Amino acid sequence: MNIPAYVKVVEVGPRDGLQNEPFRIPTNAKVELVDRLADAGLSVIETGSFVSPKWVPQMNDTAEVLAAIKQKPGTRYPVLAPNIEGFRRAVKAGAKEVAVFAAASETFSRKNLNCSIEESLQRFNEVCSAARSEGITVRGYISCVLGCPYEGKIDAEAVARVAGQLYDSGCYEVSLGDTIGVGTPLRARRLVETVARVVPMECLAAHFHDTYGQALANVLAVLECGVAVVDASVAGLGGCPYAPGASGNVATEDLLYCLHGMDVETGVDLESVAAAGRFICSELGRDPGSKVSKALSARLAQ
Repeated sequence: MNIPAYVKVVEVGPRDGLQNEPFRIPTNAKVELVDRLADAGLSVIETGSFVSPKWVPQMNDTAEVLAAIKQKPGTRYPVLAPNIEGFRRAVKAGAKEVAVFAAASETFSRKNLNCSIEESLQRFNEVCSAARSEGITVRGYISCVLGCPYEGKIDAEAVARVAGQLYDSGCYEVSLGDTIGVGTPLRARRLVETVARVVPMECLAAHFHDTYGQALANVLAVLECGVAVVDASVAGLGGCPYAPGASGNVATEDLLYCLHGMDVETGVDLESVAAAGRFICSELGRDPGSKVSKALSARLAQ
């Protein structure tokens, strides 16, 4: 197997994992989650978002979270900033990195962002331009890269066009998101090979939701292509409000167990991540969705 010796794990749980929770999560619980994840060795932790509180009320305390966390040297705490207004709020809150999110599906873009793909890219170009002047880095996300709840399968060339424009706008990394978790390994591999024609492989990240139980298999397929950055959500938290039944991103614990079992370095302590997952799930009143977390808990109970 030709897989990277080191994989950067981007933790998206505090944002992607929590944003759709129906009940208000205390700010101090979010702060503790982020701090625990940083202490576990995760070098990139997506901490929140500056979207409209009307649409994502769970994230309306992101400025307070950024102010309260114990920011560790060498750890990055990106936040979503979907437009120039959100970017300015992020800068005011002290963010040093932001993320923008496009879609490969025209229908999903209009449902999720209330604009066309082209209009969203124009917004993001404005954000990237402003970020350059502020010395702030920008990461790009693309939703629905393997399937859309409205349009079905998505053509890889359509994903590549969006990815190329995000990269050309100044995104240092482009994360390919299987938002509804319908991808399978061969399709994931072909997608990455297509997108890598316009965006360097070292600038691509994988973001697989686990709705059909394919996330880890898809991760392995794209690692073999040369992708060395994987997004994951502690305890498998998350989902998609526009895709009923869609589950969260691949669980960070499950990803780490898989990578460490193949002697891939991550710099992250699995047991500490599992403890962070148990903590936030206790706040949410449910068990972690990670199979590895459940196995570790059973072992601890013996």
